[in-house]
Amino acid sequence: MNDILPDETPHWRRLEQVVCRLLNSYGYGEIRLPLVEHTELFKRSIGEVTDIVEKEMYSFDDRNGESLTLRPEGTAGCVRAAIQQGLLTVPQRLWYAGPMFRYERPQKGRQRQFHQIGVEALGVASVEMDAELILLCARLWRRLGLAGSVELQINSIGSSAARRAYRAALVEYLSAHRAALDEDSQRRLDSNPLRILDSKNPDTQALLDAAPVLADYLDAEARDDFDRLRELLTAAGVAFVVNPRLVRGLDYYNKTVFEFVTERLGAQGTVCAGGRYDNLVEQLGGKSTPAVGFAMGMERLVLLMLETGAAGDAAPAQADVYAVAVGEDAHREALVAVEAVRDSLPGLAIVQHTGGGSFKSQLKRADKSGASVALIWGEDEVRAQSVTVKFLRDGAGQGDKTGQRSVPRDQLEATLRAAFAD
Repeated sequence: MNDILPDETPHWRRLEQVVCRLLNSYGYGEIRLPLVEHTELFKRSIGEVTDIVEKEMYSFDDRNGESLTLRPEGTAGCVRAAIQQGLLTVPQRLWYAGPMFRYERPQKGRQRQFHQIGVEALGVASVEMDAELILLCARLWRRLGLAGSVELQINSIGSSAARRAYRAALVEYLSAHRAALDEDSQRRLDSNPLRILDSKNPDTQALLDAAPVLADYLDAEARDDFDRLRELLTAAGVAFVVNPRLVRGLDYYNKTVFEFVTERLGAQGTVCAGGRYDNLVEQLGGKSTPAVGFAMGMERLVLLMLETGAAGDAAPAQADVYAVAVGEDAHREALVAVEAVRDSLPGLAIVQHTGGGSFKSQLKRADKSGASVALIWGEDEVRAQSVTVKFLRDGAGQGDKTGQRSVPRDQLEATLRAAFAD
């Protein structure tokens, strides 16, 4: 669980702002969800035999003896909220952002507290809705400068009945080759065999080359929907790869599943993933409601932005103006004057020195802050009702590019407005 430091947060803020503006432009409204849910919610939605529920959730009993869990993902909580708050009388386009928690082995791009932005479209069954979400992601990559760094992979996992039939065939095939499977895949063979398709073990992947293919078990509706999705993406100019082993790790998915992946981040290459989950609302106690959504990992996206140079020149916040004062009267004058400047010029970042020290030490702090201008108050300025304006950078101020000048107190705002006119 990592700290995000001031030299990193500008990249996070840029990502959040770009995503927020884009989602608003598509008509998605933000919903803010609790970090803690009843454990049963995730058992019912994600699936009790998934790795998340079996090994990765942070669960605990509260003082009433109820089992609670730090949310490992956002879809279940969003659907729970939509049901409880009566939002499903009309279709809903929702998004949320925040930390999720899973007990995993930490590595680059994978932490035990990680952050996601999730998008959920509830109440629309059409393939056009699936396509909209994928097109939205593609537009986001363009706006972030990542379009050439990610690949879209799609698949259809069909209906629950189709997956049951495929699962039986896959188990039969893999059971005959059990000894050749890696240890993790042997465990999954009895609990969640479809997850073996995601194995990174090359020997297991080689064994899967001759395994039954999920596409052969799809029902006609799922097959037609997948054909339609490919047609829409092609018409929109969005490149994709059909990955027949893409199944996603959560039990609630059906039909369309998709991932945006990159080779720039090593093993943790999935930066965004989602799909359709038409049965989850009913599974959690609501009326039957079609739904589709996705989540993107913020840590991985920020890493990818930095890796590709798409992060741009985002920099930690720094001061435009640094206020310096020596003496009690001077501090009082500076405090009042700086607050007046904040009122009239709210766009300026002003740091007021409050730690004491000589003029020399304070001006060193002013220079280190990155400020273009220092405002100086001492006994002379108090008596003259003035302020000394010192330009710390070439190009600051008009007329005087460097140096300093004394300005009457009532002209301070006009002087700073001129100095930062560009």
